[in-house]
Amino acid sequence: MTFDYAPAPESRAVVDIAPSYGLFIDGEFAPASDGKVFKTVSPSTEEVLSEVAQASADDVDRAVKAARKAFEKWSALPGAERAKYLFRIARIIQERSRELAVLESLDNGKPIRESRDADLPLVAAHFFYYAGWADKLDHAGYGANPRPLGVAGQVIPWNFPLLMLAWKIAPALATGNTVVLKPAETTPLSALFFADICRQAGLPKGVVNILTGDGSTGASLVGHPDVNKVAFTGSTEVGKAIARTVAGTDKKVTLELGGKAANIVFDDAPLDQAVEGIVNGIFFNQGHVCCAGSRLLVQESVADELLDALKRRMRTLRVGDPLDKNTDIGAINSAEQLARITALADAGEAEGAERWSPSCELPSSGYWFAPTLFTGVTQAHRIAREEIFGPVLSVLTFRTPAEAVEKANNTPYGLSAGIWTEKGSRMLWMANKLRAGIIWSNTFNKFDPASPFGGYKESGYGREGGRHGLEAYLAPSSPEGAR
Repeated sequence: MTFDYAPAPESRAVVDIAPSYGLFIDGEFAPASDGKVFKTVSPSTEEVLSEVAQASADDVDRAVKAARKAFEKWSALPGAERAKYLFRIARIIQERSRELAVLESLDNGKPIRESRDADLPLVAAHFFYYAGWADKLDHAGYGANPRPLGVAGQVIPWNFPLLMLAWKIAPALATGNTVVLKPAETTPLSALFFADICRQAGLPKGVVNILTGDGSTGASLVGHPDVNKVAFTGSTEVGKAIARTVAGTDKKVTLELGGKAANIVFDDAPLDQAVEGIVNGIFFNQGHVCCAGSRLLVQESVADELLDALKRRMRTLRVGDPLDKNTDIGAINSAEQLARITALADAGEAEGAERWSPSCELPSSGYWFAPTLFTGVTQAHRIAREEIFGPVLSVLTFRTPAEAVEKANNTPYGLSAGIWTEKGSRMLWMANKLRAGIIWSNTFNKFDPASPFGGYKESGYGREGGRHGLEAYLAPSSPEGAR
């Protein structure tokens, strides 16, 4: 006998979304200079949530000037004083976590369990962590009396809107910089709510500025001559364009880009545990994760047993309403992303890979894609080479550890990898051979604000998180370090 899950929706009443939002510049919300707006929709229902201002180049200039003006006083504050603001922001995020989690699931499409239990606790933790560093920068390992750079221009993606904001803003403020941040066009609301948190925390005007808009807004921000530091998380294609834009300038840059992570399962691995790690690695946040374990490399001797167990587990995944606490896989973030996932999955079939998905009823409105598994995949298939950024897993096999390393490293990306084995010596040997910035052993998608995150090759450069995350926002103690 089986029992169906009863609906367990989280109430939308805890979040009050205004009909329209302006740009947050110098501590105040204001319309765009040319009056342009765009709509943000809920990907699970295609319902219009709000109308948001579209920032122009003139608005970018106003925000950068406000941040430059605020920098003088903010950077002169003792670290302990800056820390008080970060601690205050962290506590307010905790107090408003239910509201923010519902907002994130509405605007992004991710399940409420993930926004509530993963995203929001990590957001607060990053502000708490960097608040602790604010008065200890002399001991961070970057020289005596390191100086802030100035104005940081930050562009974040749509897959973890509030968490990526925390990754960017927390170290920037702790080190004495001021910020102009542009959230993704499809998920602007949590950043605008964060602007309200800044006001609630009494953060001085101009220290944080939020500009909503499309790619042209981000390009204007990155190219602005008075921005000292550029931080970007997003696609490799846009990351390359940003690198070309800042080439020849004195701007510091960190780029956290795409990935095509290998999740490697050896024959001595605890298979039930590995199955949970595989599911978490690729289906968490609908696969909208730059470090997702989208390539499963499994040792031939256990491939059939593992795939049978994986398919059984996939049949239990629940796809549907992101606000239902029972949901495992929510909505794809946009129609554009759904079209890309669909095209790549179709290409996998056309190239000869065998496609399998559990039977599941997808909602009639919104953007949805069933969890999908491909077997018979070779390294020549597009689904094994290109970042799909969706709930699609490509399965390859290997015989020896050396072959696993060769296949895992056969990618232009180098962001993350997973190793499943009971042998500690094999874990260390593999970790030393894999060209990836983050390597998990017998787990996947585990994050901590004290641990640095970043990649190699076309996955970008620089690190965010941990002590290492301070470096990109600091200059040597020479007064020429900040202008």
